[in-house]
Amino acid sequence: MHRKSFRPVAGAPALAIALAVALASWASLPAAAQDLKSFEARTTVHKLPNGWTFLLVERPVAPVVSFVTLADVGSAQEVTGITGLAHMFEHMAFKGSPRIGTRDYPAEKKALEELEAAYQAYQAERLSPRSDARKLARLQADFQARQKAAHDLVAENALDDVVAREGGVDPNAETGTDWTQFYLSLPSNKLELFAFLESERFYEPVFREFYEERDVVQEERRMNLDSQPVGRLFEQIIATAYVAHPYHHRGVGYMSDLQSLSITDARAFFDKYYAPSNLVTAIVGDIKAQELIPLIDRYFGRIPNRPSPEPLRTVEPPQIGEKTVVVEDASQPIYLEAYHRPAFTHPDQPVYQAIDDILVNGRTSRLYRALVRDKKLAVQAESLPDLPGRKYPFLWIPIVVPAFGVSNEQVAAALHQELERLQREDVTDQELSRFKARGKADLLRSLNSNLGLATQLVEYHQLFGDWRELFRSIDRLDHVTKADIRRVAGEMLQKSNRTVGMIVTRPEEAKPAAAPAGARRDG
Repeated sequence: MHRKSFRPVAGAPALAIALAVALASWASLPAAAQDLKSFEARTTVHKLPNGWTFLLVERPVAPVVSFVTLADVGSAQEVTGITGLAHMFEHMAFKGSPRIGTRDYPAEKKALEELEAAYQAYQAERLSPRSDARKLARLQADFQARQKAAHDLVAENALDDVVAREGGVDPNAETGTDWTQFYLSLPSNKLELFAFLESERFYEPVFREFYEERDVVQEERRMNLDSQPVGRLFEQIIATAYVAHPYHHRGVGYMSDLQSLSITDARAFFDKYYAPSNLVTAIVGDIKAQELIPLIDRYFGRIPNRPSPEPLRTVEPPQIGEKTVVVEDASQPIYLEAYHRPAFTHPDQPVYQAIDDILVNGRTSRLYRALVRDKKLAVQAESLPDLPGRKYPFLWIPIVVPAFGVSNEQVAAALHQELERLQREDVTDQELSRFKARGKADLLRSLNSNLGLATQLVEYHQLFGDWRELFRSIDRLDHVTKADIRRVAGEMLQKSNRTVGMIVTRPEEAKPAAAPAGARRDG
């Protein structure tokens, strides 16, 4: 997932201190204060006639409020030709509206229309099998001139500047395979400002600086994927593991698509997937729901209803044989295996959590003890437990970084010994109890901050259709048994169900071991 970078917000220390106080105060509350019954008493669900759902949680610990809006759209909704567009819209959502981010909107609107017409003409000639070089150069020059004319009418960073002036922190966003999320925290006396800013980006977004941002996204791909052997490996692993489902392509998009995306594409994508019924917002902090609802109705209710997008039809067929991806590169060797598993909403989800925890969570985990500490075959043993997403059946990926001079084949043999032992023998009482205690603690810790709670609420509401499943998931950890772990491990950890990935290098070319980006570190 991509996280948007913003410069530090000026003049925000007071709010940052207030957030810290709120976190510390809430963390000191007993666990019982974070149970479902307690949250139900302080949570209001408000759904507008246009379909937009709001989850309002009254948490008056400090005079701050955090907001998270989840759009039920990610790279899984992209098709060939527009890969990377969900991520592009995330960038566009910070460019403002006719009222934010412009020096002269009537003039800018006309300039943007002329820009898009020029781009479409240039694109048609560029993609033509009989493209004329002179005509293409002329059309490109016209496009670039109109791009500059439109850019001159932009009031840059206007939305960010408004948030900074009003004491806001964390104006952020990220795009994944399953959703796009937008974050913001503000003082509690700025609720109307939030309602205006957040509704504007979904009411009447202006796709200004689209082609400039498209260049930025292309550079992100070059830096984070194309120039990184681990990035290239993971792109090939996902493309190999999935033959039908849209999880097949990475969210950053293919370079040829990124070079061709247009404002016209972005507008069509927005109109289809950013219908109010496809959005849910959690507002957590120093609020009173009944006082906030009129603001929500006033600002968000003005957005017209549109049809909800149709659900995905394609289901990934069962894998019928082991696949292997080998990337040769003068870098640190890495060995991994990707196993298909059901979606996060599957009843066995807590069991998959237990398998991941027991095998790879920290220095007490089986893979760390066996491969790193005892056999000294590896310097790291970790996992990516939910790639590419969670809404649809996804992958569980154990990752091992071999020690110097150790082959991927040696690592694979040792890994398979541990995976087979999990299927053959019961885990210990200590391993099972440690997983349950750690799982509950990790989830409750994620609820300590307003932003953490808001994020969890919108994600669970999107996945299950009911935010209460967040708290029910805690209780389900207690029901995991040793037999469950052995059964699910036996179902998942089959040779025919795995895609093997490795970076192969000669030992004398290997660089010092480093953690794969995004993988969980030992600790």
